[in-house]
Amino acid sequence: MPSYQAPLREYRFILNELLDVAQYKHLPGFAEAPTDLVDAILEEAAKLAQEVLAPLNAVGDHEGCKLENGVVTTPTGFKEAYRLLVEGGWPSLVADPAYGGQGLPATIGVVFNEMVSSANMAFGMYPGLSHGAYAALSSHGTPEQQATYLPRLVTGEWTGTMNLTEPHCGTDLGLLRTRAVPVGDGSYKITGQKIFISAGEHDLAENIIHLVLARIEGAPAGIKGISLFIVPKYIVRRDGSLGVRNGVSCGNLEKKMGIHGNATCVLNYDDAIGWLVGEENKGMRAMFTMMNESRLGVGLQGLSQSEVAYQNAVTYARDRLQGRSLTGPKEADKSADPIIVHPDVRRMLLNAKSFNEGARALLIWTSLMGDLAHRSDDEKTREFGDDMMALLTPVLKGHFTDRGFANAVEAQQVLGGHGYIDEWGMGQFVRDARITMIYEGANGIQALDLVGRKLAQNGGRGVFAFFRMIDDFLASEAGDEAMKPYLAALASARKDLEAATTWLMENGLANPDNAGAGSTDYMHLMGVTGIAFMWARMAKTAMSKLAAGTTDKSFYETKIKTARYYMDRVVPETATHLARIRTGSDAMMALAANDF
Repeated sequence: MPSYQAPLREYRFILNELLDVAQYKHLPGFAEAPTDLVDAILEEAAKLAQEVLAPLNAVGDHEGCKLENGVVTTPTGFKEAYRLLVEGGWPSLVADPAYGGQGLPATIGVVFNEMVSSANMAFGMYPGLSHGAYAALSSHGTPEQQATYLPRLVTGEWTGTMNLTEPHCGTDLGLLRTRAVPVGDGSYKITGQKIFISAGEHDLAENIIHLVLARIEGAPAGIKGISLFIVPKYIVRRDGSLGVRNGVSCGNLEKKMGIHGNATCVLNYDDAIGWLVGEENKGMRAMFTMMNESRLGVGLQGLSQSEVAYQNAVTYARDRLQGRSLTGPKEADKSADPIIVHPDVRRMLLNAKSFNEGARALLIWTSLMGDLAHRSDDEKTREFGDDMMALLTPVLKGHFTDRGFANAVEAQQVLGGHGYIDEWGMGQFVRDARITMIYEGANGIQALDLVGRKLAQNGGRGVFAFFRMIDDFLASEAGDEAMKPYLAALASARKDLEAATTWLMENGLANPDNAGAGSTDYMHLMGVTGIAFMWARMAKTAMSKLAAGTTDKSFYETKIKTARYYMDRVVPETATHLARIRTGSDAMMALAANDF
């Protein structure tokens, strides 16, 4: 039976020692989040994740959701777990106090969400999507819409969804056919079909607030003619009570490779009543508020599956006796040594460990930049935070999920044949991780977004600020002899990233296929560089703690050794990514379609 332990020591190290979030206690939200309160929140969140959600992960995988007579039933235990989530106030953690939220920094929500997703990714998608709907409506809804829907989304009494994809269009939303016809009273009749709608129908909450992209009659073709609508499962009366069932129904549950505990629905809209969010034909702007938040959440999911798969692989590797160490028996009193003595097993475990800890630091740091973009009292800090969120969101989504899936596969490999057997749970981590590379914009789309949009945004201000940040750190630590191996690796990665950026700027405009051909390698190059920056900072922090004297010596020494592994074994990949980018698109585009 697989297990999960929340990495609370890691969270405290990142929040309190690496990032020193207490320095922002003068800012809104942070003032309400002193260290002792955050510690208490994380302790309680860990209990929820470990004791309630993790035991239901395999249950959700084996049972799945069921559709009977239009009603979707979630797996055994999910409804009770959701009730505990709501009663604990967890959906309100980072929401606006104006709507009943606790107003804590989004950074704390990211830590909470990683625990939930590691424990039970399919379950975590229900409240996760609701928060995305909350974000879209809080930014683009009318005051009346906000007053009607946000308080119930904040408490978790109602859940939310996003409805983009149709059978004939996924990424190219300009092709969508769902139509909206004005009724004359400010509402619209929505008709069409949406597919792949996560949490689209279920028995966890009394109402579901669907945010639906549709085209108003007579609107321009393509993306420019798309509008966003609120379409609740049950119509909400003026007094906030629920009225009649709306014209939206679940036509089918998708039979999927993974995330069986989440209801992935085909939703049919048949003259369903909806209300416009924001301006006509400006729906994509509103939806992107939700999508950007979701993309960061999906990057988190990639990390979460890497973490839980790694934890279970480590447990197995310490216990499984097989063969002898290449340098002689390590446990001579036993028939064989535990497989953790073998270099190749350690390679797989360290690939995951070094990624998990570095990626977690980068994720939390990026989330902190988002908080500062909204809460800082300094204009330059707000600008930098906004630039980093924009630049790194596609990197975190694409790099984290590609690596997260690869790490889940290697963790499964550690268990050998047992990894392929259901009862050990490793297959579920692999299957659940796989979807993260696909939804909320497939990773190839994230790479194109990074190279095609984010690099040039604001005249390249974001990427140049990223370089300056690394340069400032390298310069500040240049005199520290102990830091030289870490600084050298980071400087090498930074040099490769700058060379790749320059090449794409010079060659991507002349031939857009060059940008497309190199985009995935560039995304991973930036991901490795970002994590290397975090590892260099973590190594410095750990060295400082050891120099000052500590009772937690083993933790900091392990941190330094893990940093060295990432720098020595992973960072050299940046040279390969750069070499591929420089080959351009000729070899990739040489074959005619019929030659494949």
